[in-house]
Amino acid sequence: METKRIVIDPTDIDASAISVAAAIIREGGLVAFPTETVYGLGADALSSQAARKIYAAKGRPSDNPLIVHISRREDLFTVARDIPVWAERLADAFWPGPLTMILWKSDRVPPETTGGMETVAVRMPDHPVALRLIEESGRLIAAPSANTSGRPSPTTAEHVMCDMEGRIPMVLDGGAVGIGIESTIVDLTEQVPMILRPGYITREMLREALGTEVCVDPGIIAADSGQKPKAPGMKYRHYAPRAELVIVEGDTDRVVARINRLAAERQTRGEKTGILATDETRSLYRADYIRSIGARSDEDAIARHLYQLLREFDDLAVDVIYSESFATPRIGHAIMNRLLKAAGHQVITVEKDG
Repeated sequence: METKRIVIDPTDIDASAISVAAAIIREGGLVAFPTETVYGLGADALSSQAARKIYAAKGRPSDNPLIVHISRREDLFTVARDIPVWAERLADAFWPGPLTMILWKSDRVPPETTGGMETVAVRMPDHPVALRLIEESGRLIAAPSANTSGRPSPTTAEHVMCDMEGRIPMVLDGGAVGIGIESTIVDLTEQVPMILRPGYITREMLREALGTEVCVDPGIIAADSGQKPKAPGMKYRHYAPRAELVIVEGDTDRVVARINRLAAERQTRGEKTGILATDETRSLYRADYIRSIGARSDEDAIARHLYQLLREFDDLAVDVIYSESFATPRIGHAIMNRLLKAAGHQVITVEKDG
């Protein structure tokens, strides 16, 4: 299959390009497109056959639900039932935007879209190309990230082409995304709203909008506790580069010393090493390749660059990546959630005597 990559300006959208992409969606095909978070791999959310094509293209486990993307608030009532007032409040506060709500599904949503569950994940993206594609297609669009399953999520069309070329008919290239990590997922079918995946919309923001307590799925707080996360997708390996990835955390000076020692040991064995640092520490490291994710004070830059740099290390064919911890104040939980999963929870904590 030939994959057509069409460059599209989000500020001046080419109607003909959207028309072609929308026709593919209507005919049950797949189109990759930009959102504000990452690139999505879209298909008709209400078509069982179209949903199956997403799983096949990604190599995605069939019990991992897809997120339904809508462009109008009233579409929520097409895919969900028994919608609580919480959903209205969150939509008022954060839609369009990087928030996914879990609700009880309507009969119109096929089990292939929901991974066989009785709930449905819904969000309204904050990107003009995504919204226009949904509107022009006349369909609600199911769209996980447009990467092969387990790989770092794509933040540019180049990333999509790397994983999806020859697997899908079209990629709409709207440039680099703005946020760079996936949406926050909050389950509204519980007695207390529960975050199933952290993201740009924080727990504090949700509490303020709802005027009530918001809890976090214990399975994603303590990954090593043996407790399974509630969201099926969170049990799978995600975001991972091909190289071994190890996070080193602790006092900065000791982290730098430990990473340099570990990298040197691997180099003596003939392995190619990479280090993921910050602007403040980049010059302190010694390795084959050293990349800065941004300044520690710029959390948005750290989130935006994470997947890009993991993919860059893949292109450089490194054998091992050592990364600092990026537990920043606002969205550090979301950033570290992705980094920890990418590392398979390989973490070295440098003690004060280390």
